[in-house]
Amino acid sequence: MAERLISLLIGYVFGLFQTSYIYGKMHGIDIREYGSGNAGSTNMLRTLGKKAGLITFLGDCCKCILSILMVRLIFGGRNPEILPLLTFYAAAGTILGHNYPFYLGFRGGKGIAATAGLVLSFNWIMAILGIITFFTVYLITHYVSLASLCVYAGIMIELVVLGQMGFFHMTQPELWELYAIGAFLTFLAFYKHRANIKRLLNKTENKTYVLKKK
Repeated sequence: MAERLISLLIGYVFGLFQTSYIYGKMHGIDIREYGSGNAGSTNMLRTLGKKAGLITFLGDCCKCILSILMVRLIFGGRNPEILPLLTFYAAAGTILGHNYPFYLGFRGGKGIAATAGLVLSFNWIMAILGIITFFTVYLITHYVSLASLCVYAGIMIELVVLGQMGFFHMTQPELWELYAIGAFLTFLAFYKHRANIKRLLNKTENKTYVLKKK
């Protein structure tokens, strides 16, 4: 149990690095007071431009990757049999730290860029499927929120399918624990996007064009 809590804590500490907030302050603003009020890459893109959006995405993505790498470095030799599970604890901690930073009044982002770090570093199959899912949905609809939620739905499905196929080499109780964390993160993502979901249903959600609006 100790290694799980340590992994979660490591992730939370990394998650506290609020790329958008820091970058915004460097430019004289609190990003949470602009646009959607979300401390994330999409709001940075819309508020401060493409460079700010890209820097925010990379920063938030990398902090999850780094937390996972640290956990693998610490526990890879001692607990290799549950390393996929500890990886998810680290990612969960990072997303919680990003979404609910204590020093910012627990007002952070929605954890999507951090989730990208999880997908890219957890399993190559999930990485490929996640990239395909996101860009397919985004390029068709230009709704970042919808593409992000579709990736999360895919993560949950892929976790169960790959887990039951033996890809993670863990016992069934450990797999149930992994699925539970995945389900929690999926629920959290949908909860954080509840306003977006309402706008999607009402067809009033803002579209995001990275290149040129047609």
